[in-house]
Amino acid sequence: MIDLEVPKKFRPLIEQARGMAEEVFRPISRKYDLAEHAYPQELDLVSALIDGMGSSGAGQGAGASHTTRAKDDDQEGVLAAVGSGRNTREDKTVKNGSNLSSVLSILETCRGDVGLTLSIPRQGLGNAAIAAVANDDQKARYDGKWAAMAITEPDTGSDSGAIRTSAVKDGDEYVLNGEKIFVTSGERAELVVVWATLDRSLGKQAIKSFVVRRDNPGLKLVRLEHKLGIRASDTAAFHLDNCRVPADDLLGDPEIKIAGGFGGAMQTFDNTRPLVAAMALGLTRGCLDTTTELLAKAGVTVDWDTPAYAQSFAAAKLLQMEADYEAAHALTLRAAWMADNGKPNSMEASMAKAKAGRTCVNVALACVELAGATGYSERELLEKWARDSKILDIFEGTQQIQLLVIARRLLGMSSSQLK
Repeated sequence: MIDLEVPKKFRPLIEQARGMAEEVFRPISRKYDLAEHAYPQELDLVSALIDGMGSSGAGQGAGASHTTRAKDDDQEGVLAAVGSGRNTREDKTVKNGSNLSSVLSILETCRGDVGLTLSIPRQGLGNAAIAAVANDDQKARYDGKWAAMAITEPDTGSDSGAIRTSAVKDGDEYVLNGEKIFVTSGERAELVVVWATLDRSLGKQAIKSFVVRRDNPGLKLVRLEHKLGIRASDTAAFHLDNCRVPADDLLGDPEIKIAGGFGGAMQTFDNTRPLVAAMALGLTRGCLDTTTELLAKAGVTVDWDTPAYAQSFAAAKLLQMEADYEAAHALTLRAAWMADNGKPNSMEASMAKAKAGRTCVNVALACVELAGATGYSERELLEKWARDSKILDIFEGTQQIQLLVIARRLLGMSSSQLK
């Protein structure tokens, strides 16, 4: 098995995240799965704890926050905002930064509950989007805010380049009109990062992201979705009706650039996909640990020094799933590390998301099967985790989209050449 050593400076963060998963999330997991759309009040304490960790330099969540510093013995590393994808050190020293720390901590909290992890205040995917694209003034202005991300539309699913929500410049403001669906934490967040096009005739190059205040009268909540899984997390649909947004709230370059103009927006995915992969890894780890314990009680154990074919079916299946987990784990850490060190990671981020998402679904369903009646009942969380797993293979780009991105990178082809 691969056993990558965790950087010393991240170990306290991981231990705290693991304790949060086991002592806070798991005990209330079933409660908020049944009470869909109810806000988990227990997360206010979790949020305060994360704020304390951030201010002390112990670690960061997936938010748009200021740079902090963390000691690792005699070596000091600079932790940039999550999703920044930039190595700010002039000497280009290899570093383990906030992308990696976020992946490691999210993996641990999702061993407890994915929906609750997504519901932690000020740790939304919109925060990672802001950190990836926003300028310093915007990061300071949005610091401490909870941001959701609105990309998907009723007629535009996986093809982000076909977005129809429009943004028209009017003086010092942009006027947004359109529909957005499947917005994670859309009701609870204070900000919503909305993707819109400045000119549909120019295709994806004209797509920009705008930070919209949740209390903006032009941003109207249509409904909250009833879902298969991650029920603790609210998922909203919005109608933007002449929604006026200050021009200063456009993220990135306001100019339409025909060559590579979509790159800034897509950088969001390059930095959030490893985070979603980490969520899938956490759920996978929870399934494997629980199933291993249940099988051990039934007298089935894995011999790590014996070939799989020489063991029982259940033991061999566990060996196979552990191997898939380790592969997804290595891919995810690599993608996050590349973001921390300013290396282009579009293909690696998609590889991590594709492998972790598919592994998560396969493992969750297999664990339900291996656990028999216990796995299918509500006596354990396995049946809930099986329901939760599916979204991790869908959002932030479906399995099929990830494979398409990977193929384009490997073949050196553009989106117009390989569809």
